[in-house]
Amino acid sequence: GNVIFSFTMPEALTKWKFRTFAHTKDLKTGYKEAEVVTQKDLMVQPNAPRFFRESDQIVYSAKVSNLSNKDLSGQAYLELFDALTMQPADGQLAHSTAPKPFSVKKGQSTVVKWTLKVPAGIQGITHRVKAVAGDFSDGEESSLPVLTNAMLVTEAMPMPVRPLQSKTFSMTSLIANSSTTLRHHKLTLEFTSNPAWYAVQALPYMMEYPYECTEQTFSRYYANSIATHIANQHPRIKAVFEQWKSAGKAAFVSKLAQNEELKYLLLEETPWVMNAQNETERKQRVGLLFDLNRMSDELTIARKKILAAQRPNGGFTWFPGMDDSRYITQHLVCGFGHLDHLGIESVRKDGAIWQMIRRAVTYLDRRLKEDYEWVLRYSKNKQEVALQHIGWDQVHYLYARSFFQDLPVSSGCSAAMGYYVGQAMNRGAEKEVPAAILRSLKENAMQHDEMGMYWEAEGNGLYWYQAPIETQALLIEAFDEVAHDATSVEEMKLWLLKQKQTQDWKTTKATAEACYALLLSGADYLAESNLVDITVGGQRIDPTKDPNLKVEAGTGYFKTSWMGSDFRPDMGRVEVKNNNKVAAWGALYWQYFEQLDHILLTPDKARLHHKAKIDKQLFLQENTPHGPQLKALSGGAKLKPGDLVKVRITIETDRDLEYVHLKDMRAAGFEPINVLSQYKYQGGLGYYETTRDAATNFFFDWLPKGKYVFEYPLRATHSGDFSNGITTIQCMYAPEFTSHSEGIRVRVE
Repeated sequence: GNVIFSFTMPEALTKWKFRTFAHTKDLKTGYKEAEVVTQKDLMVQPNAPRFFRESDQIVYSAKVSNLSNKDLSGQAYLELFDALTMQPADGQLAHSTAPKPFSVKKGQSTVVKWTLKVPAGIQGITHRVKAVAGDFSDGEESSLPVLTNAMLVTEAMPMPVRPLQSKTFSMTSLIANSSTTLRHHKLTLEFTSNPAWYAVQALPYMMEYPYECTEQTFSRYYANSIATHIANQHPRIKAVFEQWKSAGKAAFVSKLAQNEELKYLLLEETPWVMNAQNETERKQRVGLLFDLNRMSDELTIARKKILAAQRPNGGFTWFPGMDDSRYITQHLVCGFGHLDHLGIESVRKDGAIWQMIRRAVTYLDRRLKEDYEWVLRYSKNKQEVALQHIGWDQVHYLYARSFFQDLPVSSGCSAAMGYYVGQAMNRGAEKEVPAAILRSLKENAMQHDEMGMYWEAEGNGLYWYQAPIETQALLIEAFDEVAHDATSVEEMKLWLLKQKQTQDWKTTKATAEACYALLLSGADYLAESNLVDITVGGQRIDPTKDPNLKVEAGTGYFKTSWMGSDFRPDMGRVEVKNNNKVAAWGALYWQYFEQLDHILLTPDKARLHHKAKIDKQLFLQENTPHGPQLKALSGGAKLKPGDLVKVRITIETDRDLEYVHLKDMRAAGFEPINVLSQYKYQGGLGYYETTRDAATNFFFDWLPKGKYVFEYPLRATHSGDFSNGITTIQCMYAPEFTSHSEGIRVRVE
């Protein structure tokens, strides 16, 4: 007999080899092979960029193919919609909805074009292309994110108020602002009577950070472990999470939000556009992050990646392909030690994790032995051996190792351990020396009414051991464990919280250490339930009377925002009265946009402070009888679709830098040629390169003092006038050291 079945083919104009195999119950078989072409008589294929950027002008094109046996004439249509609301957006993009006529001979193709001007204020565009010729028709629809042509600038005014104190705060930059190019985005006020809540809020930042280095993979594991621990150990907080998770419908139920790839690009390039617009959405999103099932899945994923990242010698690399890093390995061992110290049982009960820690500790023991052997080799006598040879790496090792004193010292490493322990403060084995050190530290500390207790940073903070957030977190631990000085601990936490701006402590590593310090010990702030009295710009903020402002039971945390057109400059003046017997923390955040095209090269004076200079140039590469030649676009060279563009980046630093991130933004009319993430070496630099939709990222684990020039290629794919953005360079673990190139516009004829 006959068998009829149907299935959906992939959306591709191509030829397939179709194979069928059939058999009966008594094992009679039959086989047939044929060729199948997937096509329609009339096909339209849009040539869309990866994204749109505000203020760009782009020539949007589509290919119309005639696969019928006769010539065709018809009309092509382009329809544009706001991807969030699906309301027509043709007028906003200066697009006429009139059809474009076309004629195409049989077996051939033609191109239809539309010129679009991308406006500000739309987060995503859904584009629908249709072609109609007689009885034939075809169409395609998809969505693209719209990136802003402005850089978000955030100014924060932390507002710490001591117990039973009243204070007035003024954000002068907002009150006296007179810029003509600045565009207000949002004014946000948040307050809480529970400082530990900042640590809870910062955990999602570590969970969602986009880069896949070993340190940040561990940060996701670390954050999910702490979040799971909090949810299980504090029923009241867990109950709040459950309320948030169940409140209202899912946020961003739209065409754009249904496409995870596009939503991810918006989150990575313009994270502010997905901020919740009201308290219900904010609570629901954070509640989802603390869902126990979700955290279990995230833990499993991060766990697998961490286990896979360990090299055979027990060490870990920063990015795949790099050499094992002693510091990254010690950082992971410290992190697992923190989790163990907080009482998170999975560290020792997970057999694979515990075995990984044992191997990492063995690796570190052997590296310490290498240090000791170096001292013996290059010391002339016993007196030189007895001199101080301990450094940052050895101190970091001893701290990490102190969490796992039950693990025996690796074979042959005992002498090295004894030598460096003798040169350092041995955790738990010495009483007088640690106490004297902490007394001296307290005597030399800065005491400030708003900042609390802290120390003036020495050096320039270019290395991991000079990071101020991590140093403060470590000192909080020391004053708590060694001195049992609860007053100093609370004063030091005030400084730590003072450093926190909108949602994070600038880096995943700093966030991890700050969360550990804040959760390690301290007063039970949940016992205080009186709300602070707040007046903003003369307007009383009463969360108990505003239906949109709900206060978390026990924490006293609330947050409210005003969008650009809804707030006035005088709202930069805030009056606060604390009615509790514990300190209250809060902040006012002002966010505004500055046009990328108006961003100038970092001034020389500022560049000297930032310790790194960066310049960027674009070249047209042409093939000549004498080989490839480069013509600078700034020198008048003209681009057309299909041209090869060389990006030349020049980096200059006056000192050695560690763990550097370089982000090179890309115009919407350019397409990357290098799409595979991999480790590379060029111009004296080794780096890990990863390509994203709107930018290319470069990671340098070590950037020695000097001047470096390297290049990478792009392809011009669309005509139009585009903003190419800027290039930024930054120490990932000392982010205050940063520099950027100037903004560039690119025209493709």
